[in-house]
This record gives sequence, C-alpha cells and structure tokens, in this order.
Amino acid sequence: MLDREGPVPLYVQVAEIIQEQIVSGELRPGEAVPSEAVMEAEFAIARTTARNVARELRRRGLVHTIQGEGTFVGPLGVPLVKESRAIYLIIAKDVIARIRRGELRPNRAIPSEKALMRRHGVAKVTARKAVEHLRERGWVFTVPYRGTYVSAPEKWPTS
Repeated sequence: MLDREGPVPLYVQVAEIIQEQIVSGELRPGEAVPSEAVMEAEFAIARTTARNVARELRRRGLVHTIQGEGTFVGPLGVPLVKESRAIYLIIAKDVIARIRRGELRPNRAIPSEKALMRRHGVAKVTARKAVEHLRERGWVFTVPYRGTYVSAPEKWPTS
C-alpha cells in the first residue's frame, strides 16, 4: 500500500515494490517490468510518476529500457523473455471485454490507436495490429478517414 501523505515520493515507493519483486525472483532477468499504463492502473499513479519509476529502477541498475519494446529486468544484453502471449492479443482481449460489458457499443468508435498506445504502453504498430486482429474477427469495422467502430452483435464471433 502506498503512503500518499508521507515524505517518500510515490515513484520511489513503487520502485521499491518492483525491486522487491526482482529480488524475490517474482520478476526474473529478461522479463518485462510492468508498463507505464499497467503501473498507472495498478497503483493509481500518473503517467509521469510511472515514467519516474522506470528511471529510478534504471538508476539502481536493476533494469534497462529498449525504446519501443519496454523496460526489462537486468542489464542491457540479458536475453529477453518473450511474452507467452502476443501483446496485441492482450489488447484485443481487453477491447473485446469492454465490448461485451457494453462500455463500447455497436456503431460507436473504439479508442483510437493513440488511446490504445497510452492505455497499454505499447508502440503504434502493436496497437494497429490489435485493431487489425479485431477487424479480421468481426468485432469491429473501419470507415476510412473516420475511425474504427464496434460491429453489430450479430457479426461478433461466437467462439
């Protein structure tokens, strides 16, 4: 639990939590640390605070960052542990869940690529691939120069 009233900055508190996960082996060398978007949601902190967490962990020599890829446990050169599931599929699954819950309604726009990038802390190509995956399966359709919209429920896949 974060002490939001105390003298220790939030980014230092979150960095200490992640450092403990690294020391305990919960996060292993080469694994990605939580993205800025995940830290924002998990700890209810601002994006700049999450960015400072990564900076603090780098300062402590616990992680390294690869632009467009993420921040990983260990020094640069440690073999990266690949996600067991592609990140674009995780994003697509999140959008599908929001459609099923009624947060995203038929014939209404889904979040833009930029919004998906911010929410999930990913590169544009990853957000674009997630939207392409949703479109291929019938969850959404795209109107050129207008945006991407939730398909009618009868077009949603059954499996």
